[in-house]
Amino acid sequence: MTLAPATETDEPQKPVKPDVTPKGWVSLKPLVLRLHFYAGVLVAPFLLVAALTGGMYAASFQIEKIVYADEMTVSKVGDEKLPISEQVAAAREEYPEGTISAVRPSPEDDATTRVLLSGVEGVDETATLAVFVDPYTAQVRGALEQYGSTGALPIRAWISQFHANLQLGETGRLYSELAASWLWVISGGGLVLWFARRRTQRKVRGTSGRRRTLGLHGTVGVWAAAGFFFLSATGLTWSVYAGANIDVLRTELRQATPAISAEAGDHGGHDAAAAEGAAAAEGDLDRILAAARAEGLGDPVEIVPPADVSSTYVVSQVQRSWPTKQDAVAVDPATAEVTDTLRFADFPVLAKLTRWGIDAHTGVLFGIVNQLVLLSLAASLVLLILWGYRMWWQRGRASSFGRPIPRGAWQQVPPHILVPAMAAVAVLGYFVPLLGIPLAVFIAVDVVLGEIAYRRGKRTYGGRAEAK
Repeated sequence: MTLAPATETDEPQKPVKPDVTPKGWVSLKPLVLRLHFYAGVLVAPFLLVAALTGGMYAASFQIEKIVYADEMTVSKVGDEKLPISEQVAAAREEYPEGTISAVRPSPEDDATTRVLLSGVEGVDETATLAVFVDPYTAQVRGALEQYGSTGALPIRAWISQFHANLQLGETGRLYSELAASWLWVISGGGLVLWFARRRTQRKVRGTSGRRRTLGLHGTVGVWAAAGFFFLSATGLTWSVYAGANIDVLRTELRQATPAISAEAGDHGGHDAAAAEGAAAAEGDLDRILAAARAEGLGDPVEIVPPADVSSTYVVSQVQRSWPTKQDAVAVDPATAEVTDTLRFADFPVLAKLTRWGIDAHTGVLFGIVNQLVLLSLAASLVLLILWGYRMWWQRGRASSFGRPIPRGAWQQVPPHILVPAMAAVAVLGYFVPLLGIPLAVFIAVDVVLGEIAYRRGKRTYGGRAEAK
């Protein structure tokens, strides 16, 4: 099956010339219909993959808890947790390779502590080795590779990468950016077309054939549109090209996510003393954690050791579920004094919205409810795509599969509407390249094919006239 409509279906078509030219914004309907049709046909395969893999990721949190239950949870909850330094020492005794890159103390009564090691032979360079320690007995319950700041273990990390880039690396990320760039356009076009129809034409009950398919497609699309807009916007925030443009814009608006300063205080040039203090603190993480607790940092937290003798420990909250906990403090390893504090409450508005948007997109902001909503959106998108292709099939006549929407719709739009609309699309396409470039290519190809079809039809007509 080919996605592109057969050429011969275009040949007899001529620019649409309605008897009465629509006025105002109504004139955009044929143009929106043509864009929605072709964008749906050509981009739908990418959206289908994104929907299926996104649904898998939404379920991956529960899968992870089941598969890695032995590592993530303790066999028996004790009366009191051991000092964090003892737990780290137990992990290092069993896994002496590499260096400690972070420690995540047990955040819940039945959860294990994670000691993260970098530079371990055989571990992916993009990951760390997470050693799971029982906080009550210091028993090591296992070790797994951990990826990213969300603490994803192998299964969830694999699904995440499959959704983001189909396991094809940076090049594969273009597929997900293309899907995110077009999802809101297709959804918006569908909304315009649905509400432009008369109420009696939106019914599903009592209908059949293409009209019933259209009714199902439209009804589900309307209910899911808000979710699609959200997924599209949040998905673009960490995409390759559009994401970079968003970061630049946020920086220029002074809305970038702030970072804590990890520079140690002035020790009078006594680097040796600072190094000695750092070494002592490695065996006394409890002092560092206590200093962070005194600043109000509750569980879950992550402790990151100093990068060098002139750096501090950084203790950060890592709770991305609601309410979000993202406060951080820098603690001097020599004195265990807090040298800098960063509060999530002080983040710029766009930085907060970005954090919440990404966490909701990945299903962690509202936990299981969030994940169920994502699963329902994924299922809705799959159904909409299948119904869309079915309507394309049902639209065909005789042997003409998927009869295309007639050309010339743009000619019906008044200049005072068309020019500003095209300018807005051009600006948007610049900031979202995987929307702008495919759209420009589509317009160019469509114009060329239309001109070819028109000229062929004109020559055929002339030949017949001569024969007569």
